Parts: sequence; C-alpha cells; structure tokens
Amino acid sequence: MKVLKLSAQGLPQSWITLEQAVTHYAAGEVRWEIGAQVALFRGGHNAITGEQSKIAVSSIIGTRGVPNINPFDLYPSLTNAKLFARDRNVCAYCGGLFQEQDLTREHIVPFARNGVDHWMNVVTSCRPCNHRKGPRTPEQAHMPLLYTPYVPSLWEDFILRNRRILADQMEFLMAHVPKSSRLLS
Repeated sequence: MKVLKLSAQGLPQSWITLEQAVTHYAAGEVRWEIGAQVALFRGGHNAITGEQSKIAVSSIIGTRGVPNINPFDLYPSLTNAKLFARDRNVCAYCGGLFQEQDLTREHIVPFARNGVDHWMNVVTSCRPCNHRKGPRTPEQAHMPLLYTPYVPSLWEDFILRNRRILADQMEFLMAHVPKSSRLLS
C-alpha cells in the first residue's frame, strides 16, 4: 500500500511507503491530510503520562515546503506498463484488447527511419500487428492508427505509476485529469 504525497499546494510529489509517511508525520512535515486512515502505528509509552504514542496515517498527505522543481516541467518516464495502461491494453492497429504479456511497444516512426522512443511516437500493439507493420510507418504498411498517442499529464502519470490505488486516492487524482484523457473513457 502506498500513500500519495502532495506538496503543500496539492501537487503530486510521489507515492511513498507507510514507513516514509510515518517519518513525515513524526518530523512534523505533514501540513494537511485527506482521505481514509490507512494505518495506525503505535510507539512507546510516555514515562510521565503513561500514554502510548500513536501515528495515524492517511491515504493522502500534504507536506511542508515548496518543491525546488516545477512539477509541470517534469516529463513522465516512458515504460511499457504505463504505455499499455495509457492505451488501455488496446492494440492501436487492430483494436483488440490484450493481456499485457501479449503487447509490445510499437514505434509509429520506426528506429530504422530515425524514430525516437517518445510518448508521441509510441503506441500499444499486439505482437501480430507489430510484426506485420515491421520497420515501416503506418502509412507504408497500410495500417492506420485507431487512436493518437499523447503525453500523459502529471496527474495521469501518477495514476499510471501505481497499480494499487485506493478509491479516495483515485478520486483525488481523477478530479485533476484533463477532460481529453483516455483514462476517463
């Protein structure tokens, strides 16, 4: 289980472990929290009062400080898992829905034709379509794309990074996803 760590302004920073979240709580760095309580950590007993220390961890926390980078300047890393999730495991050529192990990263403009490994030049393809297209462009192979590639937003990237998102975390992230996102369909 991961906790969604946000900046004090509410911009996604990272997915962190429960232990990392407890460290933020203990250091007094959590400015606000929303979502459900996902864990309760118990510590030692106070020598004077006898009370046991407790730290309740919420699924979404906003931490102190302003990040020294602009998150909108960040470019989401391209991985097969995120690409397949962006494209909903649908082949861009035949439109079939496939299991992840039956999919490949397909370069629209192939490396053989100076194509690059970039979000705007890759789509999800089933193995037979990828083999059929070969080192040609979709036009040359007479295989038109059924959908266009796009670069995921910061919010989409956080959804694509984590397979086990809690309902309240998903609701928070989806509220910020662009209306044109394929994740909304």
